[in-house]
Amino acid sequence: ILDNYRSRAFLDTFLFRLLVHFQIEKIVLFMLEQQGLLASRIAKLGEQQNSLQDEPELSKIIELREAYRVVGQDLLKLLLFVEVNAIGLRKILKKFDKRFGYRFTNYYVKTRANHPYSQLQQVFKHVGLGAVVGAISRNLADLQDRQGSYLSIYDQPALTLQDPVVDALRAAADRLTYSTNFLNFLAQHALIIQDDLPTAAEEHVDDQRYHFVSLLLNLANTFLYMVNTYIIVPTADDYSMSLGAAATVCGIVIGAMAVAQVFSSVYFSAWSNKSYFRPLVFSSIVLFLGNAMYALAYDCNSIAVLLIGRLLCGFGSARAVNRRYISDCVPLKIRMQASAGFVSASALGMACGPALAGLLQINFKLYKITLNQDTLPGWIMAVAWLFYLVWLWISFKEPSRQTEVNRTPQESNGGSVQSDVLEKGLAQPLLLSTEENEQDEDGEDASEEAPEEARGPANSIGSAYRLLTPSVKVQLLIYFMLKYVMEILLSESSVITTYYFGWSTTGVAIFLACLGLTVLPVNVVVGNYISNMFEDRQILLASEFMVCLGILLSFHIVIPYSVPQYVCSGLILFVFAEVLEGVNLSLLSRVMSSRLSRGTYNGGLLSTEAGTIARVIADATITLAGYLGESRLLNVTLLPSLAICISSIIATCWTYNSLF
Repeated sequence: ILDNYRSRAFLDTFLFRLLVHFQIEKIVLFMLEQQGLLASRIAKLGEQQNSLQDEPELSKIIELREAYRVVGQDLLKLLLFVEVNAIGLRKILKKFDKRFGYRFTNYYVKTRANHPYSQLQQVFKHVGLGAVVGAISRNLADLQDRQGSYLSIYDQPALTLQDPVVDALRAAADRLTYSTNFLNFLAQHALIIQDDLPTAAEEHVDDQRYHFVSLLLNLANTFLYMVNTYIIVPTADDYSMSLGAAATVCGIVIGAMAVAQVFSSVYFSAWSNKSYFRPLVFSSIVLFLGNAMYALAYDCNSIAVLLIGRLLCGFGSARAVNRRYISDCVPLKIRMQASAGFVSASALGMACGPALAGLLQINFKLYKITLNQDTLPGWIMAVAWLFYLVWLWISFKEPSRQTEVNRTPQESNGGSVQSDVLEKGLAQPLLLSTEENEQDEDGEDASEEAPEEARGPANSIGSAYRLLTPSVKVQLLIYFMLKYVMEILLSESSVITTYYFGWSTTGVAIFLACLGLTVLPVNVVVGNYISNMFEDRQILLASEFMVCLGILLSFHIVIPYSVPQYVCSGLILFVFAEVLEGVNLSLLSRVMSSRLSRGTYNGGLLSTEAGTIARVIADATITLAGYLGESRLLNVTLLPSLAICISSIIATCWTYNSLF
């Protein structure tokens, strides 16, 4: 009651009228004005479209379709304008809560959100803009796919719209209402940053470059590489001991692949500027040789051959090529599905690797070559890469190198004049700059560098690093942390479970496979439900705390270490690390500079390098901690995990201090 009284009193002050009431009215009136101009342009284009029903001309249809696209791009700017101001209004109201010490935001929104005369509905519910989006979508669909048909998108709701401007409009509307879904959430795991909306000519080039079987081959490469990474985890300790090394040397054996991947990611990313086929061929050959050497190390009785084989496998990592192919050669209209396929293939490979290792419990010799649980993972992956190489050689289609397209968009019915009006309106400071020095809702700096988008991509690691804002650096630190703790959990699982519980290779394989199988269900829950209920920042911070809890529960202190304690703590750690990865990459894809969406030193490469370096350090930690004895291995490896996790929580709280 006291808060409501204070809120009503504050609403009458001149300060609040100046900061909020007048600004909201200014925003809404400008938005309605531009909405009317867009509706007028669509109406005039509709008249031209009706005149083409009797005498359709292809050139006029193409010109009319391009005019609709121009209107759609202007509508995108208007949606961005509404989104920026909605975020600004939320931040101003939160700042009032923080400065005056009571929950004013709840009272203000509750009393105005559903009022029939509320201007707040225009800002938060974008009333009327949906009709404009629908008109553009319907007319573009009619012009593109159903020439001569009188059915519309309303009669065929399941029909997929092909024009990328429609997808961009829907995505902008979804962001404005905080809506998301499993496919969006899963696609953001790939960190394939979307570039600006393509022109009609660029879209045509994309369609020419796209080849479904080639995309399938890239996804198969991703799947096989993840299987290759995790298939040795259940048996790495046993293999190390059979060659005369300590069980904890498994950290070096597993981590050797990640060490090589640090370097291979860079040269594969650079190579993909010139070709996609040749890097994939090279990757397959190197992975075939690496797995063969890994398997032959047993009969050679050489730990050196084993490590060289794993290094070769890491040098064959073509994930940078897979990402670049999706980013550069897959049309925008299906790029989200392709990105989701990339993540799903990775998750499936992560689960299949340990599960396959658990099935290889045989032991015999074939022409002096030993085939057992240690060597069979190498031989099976060598054969798999050989078959993949043959399929690649027969079926892959090298896309043509994209040439620069110079094109001036055509506009009709005074579209250029009205677009200039919209541009000038967007440049006006419709919200007072109370938050100029703070970060936006998702951690991005408030001041956008407009000229930056016009410059080229980063040409070195140093220039890419200089493009990282403090919030992006924090996101990369979080990514480093989660990859570190996950690698500690997975890589030392065989040693820990054998020492404490006496598990066999099959038991370890089942445990790791069950962890891998949680990836997709967790993403379904987060993508469809949790992300619609809470802000990304809140999910991010809550997941970090849960990862920290999982680490704390994993320590062996005083009481005997039990299977339920290990399994439950590992499940908490792994599941919430997966949630954290999805939300973190979702935020990272939105706050990273557009210059990092293309070129060799792109955002995907930076995140891959951060995660790979984390895995290398984690595997080295396991091996070094092994010198202290297996009895101390668990606690010694968990201590740096806990320290890095706490550091990331502190960095997150510092970056997103508006949460508090």
